Amino acid sequence: MKALPIFLAFFALALPARTQPIRAFADSIRQAYRIPELAYAVVSSDTVLEMQVTGVQRINSHFAAKPNDRFHIGSNTKAITSFIAALLVRQGVIRWDTKFLDLFPELKSSSRKAYRTVTLQDLLTFRGKLPSYTYWFAEPTAEQITGDNAQQRFLLARYFLVREPMEPEDGLTPSNMDYVLAGLMLERASGKSYKELVTDFGASQNIDFRFDYPNLADTLQPWGHDSNLEPVPPRDNEKLNWLLSAGNINVSLTDYIKYIQLQLRGLKGETDILPKRTFDMLLYGLPNFAFGWFNAADRATHHHSAFNTGNAGAFITQVEIVREPDRAYILFTNSYTEQTTEGLVVLMEKLKDTYGR
Repeated sequence: MKALPIFLAFFALALPARTQPIRAFADSIRQAYRIPELAYAVVSSDTVLEMQVTGVQRINSHFAAKPNDRFHIGSNTKAITSFIAALLVRQGVIRWDTKFLDLFPELKSSSRKAYRTVTLQDLLTFRGKLPSYTYWFAEPTAEQITGDNAQQRFLLARYFLVREPMEPEDGLTPSNMDYVLAGLMLERASGKSYKELVTDFGASQNIDFRFDYPNLADTLQPWGHDSNLEPVPPRDNEKLNWLLSAGNINVSLTDYIKYIQLQLRGLKGETDILPKRTFDMLLYGLPNFAFGWFNAADRATHHHSAFNTGNAGAFITQVEIVREPDRAYILFTNSYTEQTTEGLVVLMEKLKDTYGR
């Protein structure tokens, strides 16, 4: 089955008969759960099986959803950071076992001893022991973390390296700070900024990755909505800058499909950008959480899923890759509410029931 042209996929023309009721169901979910804009896709390594972008870019407006609307993907950024790290490892720019403090010796004397052996792999697999940090933490404040964007991320690392390590749970110490430090390592090892690394990788795959909430650069792109379903106006956000490599990429559904299909092809050994064993390692190579992806095996099918949810206060995105049936599910929204989360659970179950687990 050949890939569907984007125009046909968006307007539901000439689609397989089974997709028609699903498209109606998805839009009913959007309306019932008060999700302003919903975009979703079901793909295999070479085919777009289902795709729709529906709703409005901003609640109580007439700005209709468009096929190339951009969505902030939050923590789904982590898998992209890990993928770029794998490319740099293959090029010999850095090693998985490179220690953070070997690249940043100026921070060694002030850092706790527990962090002296933390490696790039530890950071990318949530085993770095750094304290928990999310978008909503009040500390540190903008007054404590100053300078240009790069200096702010460096100071944020210094701030957390003097604090008590996290105790592991199920072998993991999940913290956005792991990815902040990993991003700093990739920058110092490559001599390029994180944004340059992402942009270069995107260009190599004809994917237009950008940063921050989409409406900051273009108010005619989707606006995010907070937990009260209030539109979030364009503004510079220092915390999104701090979490750049942990969760601050935006992308259109059509472009993100290319990225996900690259993962599916890699799992089948059908691309030479990285070896098949590296794709397996990135998505499933360690229990519970590998490189940017949580993972689990389905008890009924024994299929292996890699998944993550992205949110940074205004968008929720969910992505799942199922290795054995060559399937991936992508759900994008521009709202951060409990109802949005509930609606996505219902829609994901419907898509899996239709296209397989």
